[in-house]
Amino acid sequence: MEQQKKKILCVGLVCLDIISVVDKYPEEDTDRRCLSQRWQRGGNASNSCTVLSLLGASCAFMGSLSAGPVADFIMADFARRAVDVSAVVWQVHGQTPCACCVVCQSNGSRTVVLSDTNLPDVTAQDFSRVDLRQFKWIHWEGRNAEEQVKMIQQVVEFNSSLPQQQRITISVEIEKTREKLYQLFPHGDVVRDDVFVSKDVARHFGFQSAEAALRGLYSRVKQGAVLICAWAEDGADALGPDGLVVHSDAFPPEALVDTLGAGDTFNAAVIYALSNGGRLQDALTFGCRVAGRKCGFHGYDDIGKYFTND
Repeated sequence: MEQQKKKILCVGLVCLDIISVVDKYPEEDTDRRCLSQRWQRGGNASNSCTVLSLLGASCAFMGSLSAGPVADFIMADFARRAVDVSAVVWQVHGQTPCACCVVCQSNGSRTVVLSDTNLPDVTAQDFSRVDLRQFKWIHWEGRNAEEQVKMIQQVVEFNSSLPQQQRITISVEIEKTREKLYQLFPHGDVVRDDVFVSKDVARHFGFQSAEAALRGLYSRVKQGAVLICAWAEDGADALGPDGLVVHSDAFPPEALVDTLGAGDTFNAAVIYALSNGGRLQDALTFGCRVAGRKCGFHGYDDIGKYFTND
């Protein structure tokens, strides 16, 4: 399969988002009417697939689901977005996760309460059944890190027999401040790694800017990797093996409407640009542009309208 025709695989969470849009965040122990409410397929890896598909990429999702009405809704939405779900793992025990999301229209904030307690994550054994030949890029949302490290090792072994231009690129997202996730920073010897570290994780380590975080955390990644950190309204920075920090300003919308999924949008747009041979600076700027535009409307639909010809 030609490299440009291969897919991007995102491994991680899919859940149901029940989104209530309010004019202002409700006070505790009060009753309020919302402006609108909708169901939406959510989860970091799932959202990134949505954005990748809207940008025109061929992509696939791998994660866990439990059969039932919620999973039916999720699978129908994947189909609507033309996301390959052949790697989805159907779990016998547990329930599909659900998130209750409150989006405040006056300032664009989003508050998420996730119920994700008893559905097993996909394992390295599940991953071993995936045909890696169909992918050019695999992105992991940091979750069950011990198993994900084993998955990455499978890709490293797969890559070892291929010429450099045919190897799968690996990226990981370290969003949550959980000690077990930090083992995802380093990787084996692959063509290039991209590590997305969140503002929350950077602050957890004591850094107060993206550049400081990149310089302070770069020793944790393998030699040759690219470390990327988005910092909301301050844009995003990236640091590669040349030691030079690349920066992009943010591109805020005229009105901040909905920041739910903005980070997943940024990650997907950066991956999309890099996977098509873009320079790091251009990919970072594209990521900030797409994420900024997404914050100006509810959901994701308008992303394709604005960016498919970029």
